[in-house]
Amino acid sequence: MDSTWMTISILAVGIVTVVGGVLVLKLHAFLALVLGAFFVAALTPNASVERYAIEKGSFSVAQVEGDVVTLQIDAKKPFLQPGMVCLVQQQNVAGDYEDVATLEVMEVIKGESSAVTAVRLIGDGVEIQQGDLAITPTVANAATGLSKQTAAVRVANGFGSTCTKIGILIAMASITGKCLLDSGAADRIVRSALARVGERGAPFAFLSSGFALGVPVFFDTVFYLMIPLGKAMRMRTGRNYLLYVLTIVAGATMAHSLVPPTPGPLFVAEQLGVDIGVMILAGCVVGFFTAGFGYLYAHFASRMWELPLRESADLSLDDLEKISKREDKDLPPLWLALLPIVLPVILIAGNTVLKRVMENPPLIAATLGDKNVALILSAAVAMGMLVWQKRTKLSELVEATQSALAGGGVIILITAAGGAFGSVLQQTGVASLIGDLPESSPLVIVAMAFLITAAIRTAQGSATVAMITSVGILSGIATAEQLGFHPVYLALAIGCGSKPIGWMNDSGFWVITKMSGMTEGEGLKYVTPMTSLMGVVGLIVVMIGVTLFPMV
Repeated sequence: MDSTWMTISILAVGIVTVVGGVLVLKLHAFLALVLGAFFVAALTPNASVERYAIEKGSFSVAQVEGDVVTLQIDAKKPFLQPGMVCLVQQQNVAGDYEDVATLEVMEVIKGESSAVTAVRLIGDGVEIQQGDLAITPTVANAATGLSKQTAAVRVANGFGSTCTKIGILIAMASITGKCLLDSGAADRIVRSALARVGERGAPFAFLSSGFALGVPVFFDTVFYLMIPLGKAMRMRTGRNYLLYVLTIVAGATMAHSLVPPTPGPLFVAEQLGVDIGVMILAGCVVGFFTAGFGYLYAHFASRMWELPLRESADLSLDDLEKISKREDKDLPPLWLALLPIVLPVILIAGNTVLKRVMENPPLIAATLGDKNVALILSAAVAMGMLVWQKRTKLSELVEATQSALAGGGVIILITAAGGAFGSVLQQTGVASLIGDLPESSPLVIVAMAFLITAAIRTAQGSATVAMITSVGILSGIATAEQLGFHPVYLALAIGCGSKPIGWMNDSGFWVITKMSGMTEGEGLKYVTPMTSLMGVVGLIVVMIGVTLFPMV
């Protein structure tokens, strides 16, 4: 079988296994992703695995002048220095790489736009051509070793590598979110926003509060928290219930897909090598436009249709009255309630900005701005707030953190399984298929990322699983040199692609409809079009950004 068709076939087996496992067999997302990873790893030929490892650790020949060869340096590749020896490899007819020459590094030159290494040819060999690959003997041996590993070992390595990157982040974000809820901090944020803007500004308060809480807290939890407040507002005003529901969804759902440390965008950023601070800033920018569109759509829908306030199984109208009459003095002050959310954003984003404007930023900034340290500090502040506000005993605090880690542990398992799935997908050589796209068309690449993610989301329901699966396919072309633009745009396109199309196979769809009292038909009529169109608006914003500000 032709290698291209073999790669496509293996890719199809992996995607069908994951999507079919979730949708048809009703498997847990973790099991479906692990099963898909094992199938892909087992079907991938050893030659493809070795070729992937060689391409990943190699330097491309950019120019040949006599016996002097110039190599393109990539920051993600192994470090080269004068005196090191490289092997030059060319692809034969069968697509395998063969050694054709040996090079010695003479000097490392860093230009204004790119860094290159000048090397001298040692001995006679086959003519070196532009596009050939140069690798160190260490990388060549590692590639051979990887190809000899069993499918189980390669899946386990991908799983462990992902846990290393995101395990602490998700665990700390889970603790922060739980403490925000238990301490009443989340309730304080929403009430303060409502108090400042009044009844007319309530939709904006729900939108902004939903977005802010959607950064450290999972979407389902944010909706659980805020919908009683939306119902209580409807009881006070006697109108605009659909407007309140849709603005809560519009804010929380976009943070869920665009802004770390929420698992989806966190994982995508890590896989594409995007700095977390850059992802936070860019996600907030795109989220401003998408949530803004959702806000306008919610007003339009509220004028067109009316959603009655109905009793739901989780919350009676009597319960609503009790919630609405909860004393403000039982809630923490606003500055303290916001601190666990704002602190990590300031530390991480601040460190990112300092690295851009200063050649040697202070060590303390790099330490506190490390994503793991920032999230640990956030969790510590949130736990301290819970103890102070509730006068919680140590045993109660332990119970709260255990509950948070139980939920966060499931997310870590799913995300790490997605990392394993993505790593073995890359070993099939899928990046070479995507690399055949027109180099001068970044719009095609971001549109493709959006459509792949949207197709997977529509088929199996979960936005996070869709993002994990999609980035596994696309991460092989994640460098700015290959893309022609900053990889953050690819991450944002994947995030926006996780919005279309939410329907009955999506757990979030059922959370929204059952908690708000909507029927299934009303959910498809009111919620599904809004979230899908928000994703499209996000794609348009990304396309404009990648065209005007490619950030290469």
